[in-house]
Amino acid sequence: MPPKRVLVTGGNAGIGYFAAEQLASAGAVVVIGSRDPLKAQAAAGAIRARVAGARVDCVRIDLADLGSLASVDTGELDAVVCNAGVLLDRPPRRETADGHELMFGTNHLGHFALVARLLPVLAPDARIVTTGSFAAKTARLDFDDLQSKRDYDPKRAYERSKLAQMLFALELDRRWRAVGSNRLSVLAHPGGALDSLTPSRPPVHTRTAGQWLRGLPARVVLQGKDAGARPAVRAVLGPDVDGGQLWGPRVFGLRGRPRLEPLWANLADPAAAARLWVESVALTGLEPL
Repeated sequence: MPPKRVLVTGGNAGIGYFAAEQLASAGAVVVIGSRDPLKAQAAAGAIRARVAGARVDCVRIDLADLGSLASVDTGELDAVVCNAGVLLDRPPRRETADGHELMFGTNHLGHFALVARLLPVLAPDARIVTTGSFAAKTARLDFDDLQSKRDYDPKRAYERSKLAQMLFALELDRRWRAVGSNRLSVLAHPGGALDSLTPSRPPVHTRTAGQWLRGLPARVVLQGKDAGARPAVRAVLGPDVDGGQLWGPRVFGLRGRPRLEPLWANLADPAAAARLWVESVALTGLEPL
């Protein structure tokens, strides 16, 4: 069986890097998608230094510029890990090149458009694995203000952008099932993943002894980004994975080995997901089907 070829958006840092490293360790050909070619090459070098015989390619992907996605060339793909994202922790509100609120436009609309652009190169049994966030568990979308123009709060805007991304993943799988596709769309989330609990991978990430010591008490309930990447990798490679599932850490959804989780209450709303799909098509001019 030929090795899987997997695109990881944001594979140059954080959870995306460790997902790429773990996939390479499992024999996959990894394509690191990043808006910064130098950081992507540095991540590819770090993977090759740790994984003998690793096959790693890089491609420039800027999710905040929808027009640029038309020229993305990845080659045929067996899976895509929709992982890249933007998190702002303070005002002011910012916009993408297309005029969308930055977090909603990058985290959700960027991946929505990317999947649409990649359809011609997805294998017949390809998997789209979307990296959600525990931060979205209590979020609610405001369909009258999806772009957070009226009442912008960075934390709430981020939570809503990740909820939108997760609802899209579930709606994509429903629509694929409806047309008899063998492709799967699956959700994963990393739980509580901290830099201070993440092992060093120079030059991608360097953890000092002081950071490690300060992070030790949190290890009881949280984990590093290396462990946080495992649910997404499990969703890509697991032979028992099915579409529409949610994979997360075993212990309270915060740390531990990956396990299958029940869908959160705010994800079990097909009407909201279908409405978001329609809105996203209107905003991007693309449809991933």
